[in-house]
Amino acid sequence: MSALLLMTGHPEVGTATLRHNPLNAVTATVERITYADGRTAVRKQLQSPADSTGPWAASTDPRHWNYWRRELEVYRDDELRGRLANAGLVLPEAQVEEWPDGAVLLMEDIGGTSGTQFSLAEHAALTRAFGRWQGQPASERPWMSTGFLRDYSTTRDVPWHLLTDDAAWQQPLIRETWPGQLREAWTRLMAQRDALLDLVASLPRATCHLDFWVSNVIQRPSGELALFDWAFTGDGALGEDIGNYIPDAVFDMFWPVERLPELAETCIANYLDGLHEAGWRGDPDQVRLAVMASGVKYAWLLPGLLGRASDPAHNAYHRQVDSRRLFHQRGQALMYVADWCAEALSRARR
Repeated sequence: MSALLLMTGHPEVGTATLRHNPLNAVTATVERITYADGRTAVRKQLQSPADSTGPWAASTDPRHWNYWRRELEVYRDDELRGRLANAGLVLPEAQVEEWPDGAVLLMEDIGGTSGTQFSLAEHAALTRAFGRWQGQPASERPWMSTGFLRDYSTTRDVPWHLLTDDAAWQQPLIRETWPGQLREAWTRLMAQRDALLDLVASLPRATCHLDFWVSNVIQRPSGELALFDWAFTGDGALGEDIGNYIPDAVFDMFWPVERLPELAETCIANYLDGLHEAGWRGDPDQVRLAVMASGVKYAWLLPGLLGRASDPAHNAYHRQVDSRRLFHQRGQALMYVADWCAEALSRARR
């Protein structure tokens, strides 16, 4: 019998709030529950759109990237769970309880090593398994998102005007830590933004996680790799998830930018190996195009950083960090993304 079912009706003796995005109107709370017998579970409370507005507003449209019920559907999908298991990946066990204006996911509390602490070998194993999953034939679902990359990345609340503001670029933290050629490179990226989005939309498709990054992965002591936060799941380009996974690890200082090229090549090579292990026989160059061009997702990040450069302190994924190191790491990573995008368009036009 399911461990979660055995917990039903047991008294709770403690709760602890877990880290999550408080801006997203879909998520009310995420808590770790401790029961009287010492066992734990994770409880995620979701809420219907109501009057939510802004870039993180919830939606009742099953194809919208922020559809409020999507995770309920994911955890009920036995076919998806089975395909992940075939690849060596774990979709956590979960119970679902619904009511008219909300729902609760009660999920198994998986312990182990967070992806934020992975070595290069563990990143390799994860992306290889991810390729084995996405290389399998997938079934369409009516609740899967469509158009995520364009819709998400173009609806951020962003101080775009700072891109052409000389004073913003002369702030000490920017002037002293960012590559001198980044402004010009990002100007080109913005001019080519629609072309990059169109390129990704034209590439071979897959069922994608669409929030694939180190903080959404835990490796059990047994070696199994569990994936979390499936709220955006849907149609994407084959390789788009990898294009998110690589730079995000650096942006939040879970991987040093000095080793970004090594991480990128390791993840892409292992992802392609995993695709082939699953029987995929497509064009690897198109996968690499998707990885690189999907960096356009971060078009909003640079102006956002310009707007925060004068703040007295800075955080990376909810923890305070040294400002100069943070801006150096992110500036170098943004340059890498800009070069990726430029190379993707160059290759696509040949």
